[in-house]
Amino acid sequence: MTDAVKGNDDSRSGIQVIARAAAILRSLKNENDGLSLGQIAERVDLPRSTVQRIVGALQAERFVIAASPDRGIRLGPEIGALAEAARIDVLEMLRPYLVDLARRTKETVDLAIFRSKRLVFVDQISGTHRLRTVSFVGESFPLCNTANGKACLAKLSDKQVLARLADEKPSIAEDPASLQAYLAEIETVRSTGVAFDRDQHTVGISAVGAAFYDLQGDLYAMSVPTPSSRFQTHEKLLVDELARTLAQIVALEIFQAK
Repeated sequence: MTDAVKGNDDSRSGIQVIARAAAILRSLKNENDGLSLGQIAERVDLPRSTVQRIVGALQAERFVIAASPDRGIRLGPEIGALAEAARIDVLEMLRPYLVDLARRTKETVDLAIFRSKRLVFVDQISGTHRLRTVSFVGESFPLCNTANGKACLAKLSDKQVLARLADEKPSIAEDPASLQAYLAEIETVRSTGVAFDRDQHTVGISAVGAAFYDLQGDLYAMSVPTPSSRFQTHEKLLVDELARTLAQIVALEIFQAK
């Protein structure tokens, strides 16, 4: 065997070991009580002897530890230390995209996070039009009659949507025709990725919104609110630019649309 071929074989072997170690670590995610070597082997579809060898190496580096004297293996403290070191400031990462969206549309752009059945505004870029909408960071808004709220609802199950309607808009939840129309609107948002508020939350203000998750499972929504008189003539531009920004954010691979 030539040195070049041997080098390629070693490289492939090293990549395989890393892939197997990663699979073992993922199998232990959310398993605070730990898993036995046999359980890990079954989950990752590897021989128990192979799992035992890799787990031994991971234990030496404190990536995994014994869950208890008689209860298998769990993730170790070094994983937490690495995760903390790699923690991403989501708002800092998103802000340039919000600024660019505001620049392209000349409108205010809001960013909110879904928290405890409400949307909490966490960032805002003011528009440059003299007549523009303004909210405040820290304010909370309902879901059922806002563009960013509907965008978030579209990411939830029908059962969760019905629960929010019953709480926020019982008049819709209790009327079959209104409920059918509302659920049809949410289904449209699911297919298009874009939600609308046309004078529903505040008379005179309309908005378009879109939502996405981060890798931790937190649900975010961005929206572009405008005076309704301007929204009517700029709706297509706002939808196109919002969709463009959403695609840019999802392409970062630490966010996902579904």
